[in-house]
Amino acid sequence: MEKFVIEGRHPLKGVVVPSGNKNGALALLAATLLTDQKVVLKNVPRIKDVETMLAIMADIGVDIKWSGDHEVTVQAKDLATTRLDSNLCREIRASILFAGPLLARCGNIYLPMPGGDVIGRRGVDTHLAALRALGAEIEVDAGYKMKVDKLRGQDILLDEASVTGTENTVMAACLAEGTTIVRNAACEPHVQELARFLNSVGAQISGIGTNTLTIQGAKKLGGGTCRIASDYLEVGSFIGLAAVTHGELLIKKAVPEHLRMIRLMLERLGVRVEIREEDVFVPAEQELKVVPDAHGAVPKIDDGIWPAFPTDMMSIAVVAATQAEGTILIHEKMYEGRLYFVDKLISMGARIILCDPYRAVVVGPSKLHGEQLESPDIRAGMALLIATLCAEGRSVIRNIGQIDRGYERIDEKLRKLGAHIERWSDE
Repeated sequence: MEKFVIEGRHPLKGVVVPSGNKNGALALLAATLLTDQKVVLKNVPRIKDVETMLAIMADIGVDIKWSGDHEVTVQAKDLATTRLDSNLCREIRASILFAGPLLARCGNIYLPMPGGDVIGRRGVDTHLAALRALGAEIEVDAGYKMKVDKLRGQDILLDEASVTGTENTVMAACLAEGTTIVRNAACEPHVQELARFLNSVGAQISGIGTNTLTIQGAKKLGGGTCRIASDYLEVGSFIGLAAVTHGELLIKKAVPEHLRMIRLMLERLGVRVEIREEDVFVPAEQELKVVPDAHGAVPKIDDGIWPAFPTDMMSIAVVAATQAEGTILIHEKMYEGRLYFVDKLISMGARIILCDPYRAVVVGPSKLHGEQLESPDIRAGMALLIATLCAEGRSVIRNIGQIDRGYERIDEKLRKLGAHIERWSDE
């Protein structure tokens, strides 16, 4: 086991390049199973979740080769099995994404129970309902046994705008017979990126970027190449980091059009950024101050489906709020466990009232101090890391494998900006 040892309150300054979108990479890797041709993915983040996804694929016979530092070539020509490894699937939520492609390509799959972050109930009912609508027979026990003679297009209304549910349905529909309409579809940037990639290899998907997607089933898909866009969640994390540490940061290749709601919500805490073509600049020594609503009402930051504020940014927003003068309500609408990490911030000196699993009131600014911490999930882990960098004194964060799942070599990136952070072995 490894841990981070951090000495806080050192000025950060410099240039950082975000990694490719984690969630986009995982969906695109699953999509490579739809074809027996070579697919090249570029700007792939070298993170633990990607390694786990590739390990699952290699275990069923997919040929995988790293053709560059962040480039992977995949060919799923001859699959040895469609039964996925239970230990590997337990490590990652995104293993659910293999259901659609393997059903469409092979007609069957045994999918063990997916794992992932413990941030509240994360059911797969949306996936199961959509795949059943396309014709799949599904038995549920300790995992999911799925089979189908032939997927057939349907008009499907998803019961929630699930990102992975949309991705699974679209991937399955690409090789289904006839036309599929997916209503109440998610339209996050990485969902759009997946759809555009599928079109580039022979799929016929229209309505990209809207909540209604129409897919004309194809008999076969070919090979191709896709460059994964920068991860807007990592960019948002670096904006929050620079603001609370009073640092000056230039974030290269940040894809500003993906950041509009992130910027809007962080502006409620007084965070300012400058857009410089495809880059984002965060000025130094910002005076963070909560901007009240009309008539002096307490404002709030809440999350929702795209283009609303991303749920994965809520933990970062909480930490930023602890350093802003004023009072703000944090309303997490999607996961009942997302805010439970605030007890760790309270132990560092933050003034936070956890009203219920979904709402917290943050009163700032608070002078944080170093603490012994443990990362509960990817996003809370990054939020705690940001908190330790603006805290007085020495902190230790254990279970950093959670952070490594979503952020590539984050300690190396931070050291280049001037952070005092070291990776130690518990041994």
